Amino acid sequence: MPDDNLTLNGTSQAGPKPKLTWRMGIMLVLGELLETVIPAVLIALFIHAFLAQATRVYGQSMEPNLHTNQRLIVEKVSYHFHGPQRGDIVVLRRPDQSEGDLLIKRVVGLPGEEVSIRDGRVYVDGLPLEEPYLEWDGGGNYGPVRVPPLHVFVLGDNRDASNDSRVFGPVHRDEILGRAWLSYWPPDEIGLVQ
Repeated sequence: MPDDNLTLNGTSQAGPKPKLTWRMGIMLVLGELLETVIPAVLIALFIHAFLAQATRVYGQSMEPNLHTNQRLIVEKVSYHFHGPQRGDIVVLRRPDQSEGDLLIKRVVGLPGEEVSIRDGRVYVDGLPLEEPYLEWDGGGNYGPVRVPPLHVFVLGDNRDASNDSRVFGPVHRDEILGRAWLSYWPPDEIGLVQ
C-alpha cells in the first residue's frame, strides 16, 4: 500500500499535503482552457484565411442552381495552382467597391477571350458557349469585350436578375476569394456545387 508521506533520501517525511486553493483551481482551469481554445482558434483562423470558408447565398442571380440562404463552403486552395476555369462558380469581391457584400457568379470568359452576348446567348471568340447549367437564356445583348490578362468574365445563371461583369467589367483574379465547392445547407441541397 503506498505511503501518503513524502520520501526524501529514503527517509519518510510526514506532513500535510498541499491544499488546492480556489485561485489555484481557477488558474488550472484557465490554463487548460487556454491550451485548448487558443490552438483551436488559431487553426480555425488559418483554415478561414487560407483553405476554406463558409458563405451564404443572397439574392436570385444564381437561380435555379443556387438559392437565397443556401450555405456553401468556398475552397481557396486550387486557384493558387491554376486560374479559374470556365464554368466554375466563384465567390468574389465586387471590383468597383472597396467594401461590401460578396458576389457569387459563374466564370464564362477567360483571359484573352472575346465575350459577347446576342439575344441572351453567350459567345466566346465568336462561338456559342454551351451552358447546360442554364434553364433559360436571358441577358439581352452585350459586348463584345476582350478579357484582359489575369481577369475573368463572370455572369449569374439568372441573367435577367444578375449584377455581374456586364455591369462592373471583367474581374481580376485577386478579387476572387475562391471556388464554391460544397453546399451544406439546407439538407436537401447537400452536395458538390455544379
